[in-house]
Amino acid sequence: MHATAITEVGTVGIPVVDQERALEFYVDTLGFEKRRDIPFAGARWVEVAPPGAATTIALIPAGVPTGIRVLAEDADATHADLRARGVDTDPEVMRMQGAVPPMFAVRDPDGNSLIVVGRA
Repeated sequence: MHATAITEVGTVGIPVVDQERALEFYVDTLGFEKRRDIPFAGARWVEVAPPGAATTIALIPAGVPTGIRVLAEDADATHADLRARGVDTDPEVMRMQGAVPPMFAVRDPDGNSLIVVGRA
């Protein structure tokens, strides 16, 4: 067994038709906290979570890949290690501008994707 540099489940992304309506539901109806609301790839990245929870839910617009985002201290080192071990990953770590941390996808043997996000 090989130790992993992935430290925790960070965010689970769910698609929503209307981010504002979804935000109102999660915050006003369920009592979640809004943790992040920033521009992202020409759209908006919104995260909510129950008070005190470590894992968040991203209310993502259609077209943004859904799924689970896991955290790693160093996206580049984790990417290099996984590729060296033959894991199906994106060819490169993706970098965007602003507050968006480096990230890449890794696929399990069934084709399910996890997004590995480096700590910003």
